[in-house]
Amino acid sequence: MTLIKSISGIRGTIGGRTGDTLNPLDIVKFTTAYATFIPRKTGKIVVGRDGRLSGHMVRDVVCGTLVGMGFDVLDIGYASTPTTELAVRMSGADGGIIITASHNPRQWNALKLLNSEGEFLTAADGAEVLAIAEKEDFNYAEVDGLGHVTVDNSFDDRHVQSVLDLKLVDVEAIKKAGFKVCVDSINSVGGLILPKLLDKLGVSYQFLNGEVTGDFAHNPEPLEKNLQGIMDEMKTGKYDLGIVVDPDVDRLAFIREDGKMFGEEYTLVSVADYVLSQTKGNTVSNLSSTRALRDVTEKHGGTYAAAAVGEVNVTTKMKEVNAVIGGEGNGGVIYPESHYGRDALVGIALFLTSLAKKGCKVSELRESFPEYQIAKNRIDLTPETDVDAILVKVKEMFAQDPSAQVNDIDGVKIDFPDRWVHLRKSNTEPIIRVYSEAQTMEQADELGKKLMKVVYDMQ
Repeated sequence: MTLIKSISGIRGTIGGRTGDTLNPLDIVKFTTAYATFIPRKTGKIVVGRDGRLSGHMVRDVVCGTLVGMGFDVLDIGYASTPTTELAVRMSGADGGIIITASHNPRQWNALKLLNSEGEFLTAADGAEVLAIAEKEDFNYAEVDGLGHVTVDNSFDDRHVQSVLDLKLVDVEAIKKAGFKVCVDSINSVGGLILPKLLDKLGVSYQFLNGEVTGDFAHNPEPLEKNLQGIMDEMKTGKYDLGIVVDPDVDRLAFIREDGKMFGEEYTLVSVADYVLSQTKGNTVSNLSSTRALRDVTEKHGGTYAAAAVGEVNVTTKMKEVNAVIGGEGNGGVIYPESHYGRDALVGIALFLTSLAKKGCKVSELRESFPEYQIAKNRIDLTPETDVDAILVKVKEMFAQDPSAQVNDIDGVKIDFPDRWVHLRKSNTEPIIRVYSEAQTMEQADELGKKLMKVVYDMQ
């Protein structure tokens, strides 16, 4: 059983002992701490949830706690993470809580905390919420000061319309192209909102795992090893594109018309290439993302910048460098013209517009970008693992190598002229992520395994 408190929110497995898992008592504690922290202007908080099995229970505890703190709750029901982010802004709420563990397996859930802009709390604000939670010095509302719950199911439609209204989304071009797509929405809220978007875009579609049951048909992380079902379906030749989202619809992966992966790293690259062809500017991704975004950005005359892993770190850097597009190599597209949050709907609409205007196959579009391969490995942590000592050891190993540039703003990343490797403790799981990139998968995996051996030798 696990409870993780990080920049990505309060995340844990359901059930078990208090303090060790995401259970009702801990949900009350962290929700109360958030309600204590958030500046109260309208006295309204938005709550949305993905389709997880535990979502109803967590929603009830969260909403009841907020009402007990004197907040009015705008319950938008089943909702994607970007829908909830937009609902905060559209409703003028003081903040929002998204009940989702994103790509984690079915036994997990989480509280993602938003400010009044519908953006994730900064690291400093998140730390303050955690400090309040640890003190447990709470002050609940008296009976006449209790809040109320209002249900509003309109935000899926409002989210879709906001995507259609983006200047770089060409609805008519997409309709004219007559795309046929296959979608894997992994038994969560993508099965509700994506049909609405695709209908408006005039796209024909077939859904796999479209029922919102929360009982995921496969591991919900949109990686190739988990997507054999849709890859096999694409090989039937009936579709132009395969679309895969995670349970809260902020990550996006594409499958080529021939059943091969487009590459989740290239979701952002392809969308950025289109945006930069229409809007000059800079880009940002995190340290664990492909160099291809840098190459595409420089091709269009812009400047690329890297941020620490974590959506709020990326959005902070994007604002700092005035980026016109950014995101994360895990398939997360952040387009400020819409909002500062990863949004698969925005990514889908921009990608389809680009594909329609270029008039090419998805495989041909993929082949137009610089070729890199990323090996994504992981090391499971034990309670005895000293992650800091491991990272110091790795940093020392390469400090004297003139061909290596070492970056330690988030774990340790070692950049070589033709490849890189990045080790960091996950914000969302009890693991060390080991990402490495090179011209071939063999080279990338070899570099990653070399660093993993150092870690194993220290355990």
